[in-house]
Amino acid sequence: MNLLSFTFVLPVHSPIADQYQRPLFESMVSAGFPSPAQDYYDGYLNLHHYLIPDPNNVFFVRANGDSMTGAGIFDQDLLIVDRSKKKPNGKVVIASLNGEFTLKRLVQTRECFELQPENPDYDSIPISVDDDFQIWGVVRHVIHKL
Repeated sequence: MNLLSFTFVLPVHSPIADQYQRPLFESMVSAGFPSPAQDYYDGYLNLHHYLIPDPNNVFFVRANGDSMTGAGIFDQDLLIVDRSKKKPNGKVVIASLNGEFTLKRLVQTRECFELQPENPDYDSIPISVDDDFQIWGVVRHVIHKL
């Protein structure tokens, strides 16, 4: 069974969250032929509120491994995980399966739920009624360096 290990990062709550507000340009940035830049912005984006709308239900964790590269999650990426999401089917989740943490997509099949990797080198993990299974949260955002 190919499970990932995780490194938990400090809690999210910060009294200085409003200081992380920056200009937001609603215009899309061309990734092809450049267009003339606009000389105005469309308001502000508070990164803290965008990434962490409910600090009491969010935690950070680092991914370890390559089973989720197809979902854009790479080794050592920082994951922002929401514990309050109520419908995790089809979502990328942090789960505990028989005492081991894993990062996979939770999918309901005809027979059972499965934890599916996003890398063809790994097999899906079926979840049986006899398994000790718990969802810790749904991954909302992934942060990685370019």
